[in-house]
Amino acid sequence: MSRGYIDRAMASYKKPRIRDGAVRRFLFVVCLTLAGVLLLLFLVGMNSNNEIESSEFSSNIVVGLIKSIKLPKHNHLSKMLEDRNQLPPRNMDLYPILAKDRIVIVLYVHNRPQYLKVVVDSLSRVSGINETLLIVSHDGYFEEMNKIVEGIRFCQVKQIFNPFSPHIFPNSFPGVSPNDCKEKDNPIEKKCEGSTDQYGNHRSPKIVSLKHHWWWMMNTVWDGLKETTGHSGDILFIEEDHFIFPNAYQNLKILTELKPIKCPDCYAANLAPSNVKSRGENWDNLIAERMGNIGYTFNRTVWRKIHRKATEFCFFDDYNWDITMWVTVYPSFGGAVYSLRGPRASAVHFGKCGLHQGQGENTACVDNGVVNIGTEEIDKVVNIKPEWGVHVISNQDGYQAGFRGWGGWGDKRDHQLCLDFAQMYHVRSKTS
Repeated sequence: MSRGYIDRAMASYKKPRIRDGAVRRFLFVVCLTLAGVLLLLFLVGMNSNNEIESSEFSSNIVVGLIKSIKLPKHNHLSKMLEDRNQLPPRNMDLYPILAKDRIVIVLYVHNRPQYLKVVVDSLSRVSGINETLLIVSHDGYFEEMNKIVEGIRFCQVKQIFNPFSPHIFPNSFPGVSPNDCKEKDNPIEKKCEGSTDQYGNHRSPKIVSLKHHWWWMMNTVWDGLKETTGHSGDILFIEEDHFIFPNAYQNLKILTELKPIKCPDCYAANLAPSNVKSRGENWDNLIAERMGNIGYTFNRTVWRKIHRKATEFCFFDDYNWDITMWVTVYPSFGGAVYSLRGPRASAVHFGKCGLHQGQGENTACVDNGVVNIGTEEIDKVVNIKPEWGVHVISNQDGYQAGFRGWGGWGDKRDHQLCLDFAQMYHVRSKTS
């Protein structure tokens, strides 16, 4: 074999090796640069998150009260429900595309199946319901309530269940603990656990569940669901004893568009007057008044203002979420807080008894087991005109700042759980 052949062979062998080395050095530099960029983005993101959390909580949380989030230990049912909350909406095959300007609807329910059938039937007749997402938030798990919701076919629907509802903890907090004080027990004499409200009464799990569910639901819908955490529009909240008229959704879309233009002091839009007995004035005007609790609608900016008042909400001694909002949260915004609505109700309250009464078919608080609500032609079409002016109703009767509250919310464990709900999607939580 000639020397020239060997030299040519060696040369052809060395050239690729030299090129390979250059490529490896180039790739190393690229990888190192990318790693540096990713690290920088991570650090910036961490700093940004810390700034957000700080702005949300620093001036409102009682110093030293919250050392860490330690949610109640799951039982089998609560863990199953928490996992179920991650399931995608149903009926996506029937309604694959949602409207870009959709108003998400949240229906929060307890255990009144006969009422739920009424509101579901009314929703099925709402014009435009098929273009949006309906979220049903359950306070605990009740099979009959679950079956009714699973039967919905008129829109995308997602169910969520409060996994820390007192209703699914029969032997421990936040349900009934064996060592809990009851009524006006003296903790020292009875050697029981619990702190009283301002009237000397110990907690009732069935009562405190009202406020816990509402607060858990709000935090979950705005900050904990992949279907809504990126939603920049408004969200409508209704309850199982609200009858919704066919024009409600279309009226609401107009109100939310007019709100920033017609009423800068309006934080929300409402489907009904704050006076639950009123069907409206039938004027040729839009109405601005205090926010009602039937069909109220607001956006993420308003939610952030509410969320920053977690301490005020969680420590006010009243088991009603709406009274707590009226007396402590809204007045703390530093100015007028109004809600915009039409002059004729697009939703009505039909419940005739308390939230935890009338669950059974034979005892439901409706007339002869039937809800008769007249729907006129005007309730089937848009009946709000953008050119109308706004009539402001100020100095309304009702709960005002300074009211002490009806009590039922004095246990420190409830305060802590409430505050934990406010933080559970902002910092890493753990169950005990």
